Amino acid sequence: MARGWESKSVEDQIGAAEADRDAQIKPHLSSQERDKQNRKESLQLSRAQIIGRLKGVTNARYRAQLEKTLQDLDEQLKED
Repeated sequence: MARGWESKSVEDQIGAAEADRDAQIKPHLSSQERDKQNRKESLQLSRAQIIGRLKGVTNARYRAQLEKTLQDLDEQLKED
């Protein structure tokens, strides 16, 4: 029984060491940098969603609206 507890403790120590290492590797970002990164990721996800919708759309007006939205997202990504 003690052996099981011992291996669990070692596993926890390894996990903690890996978490510490990961925290040191990742750069510390200011709140502005984090906000900018989050905005960029959000724009990229929106862009991927729009592209997915464009693949299956048959209505010309809806397609035009999606293409316009895609252009707007691309412009916003270029600004960042």
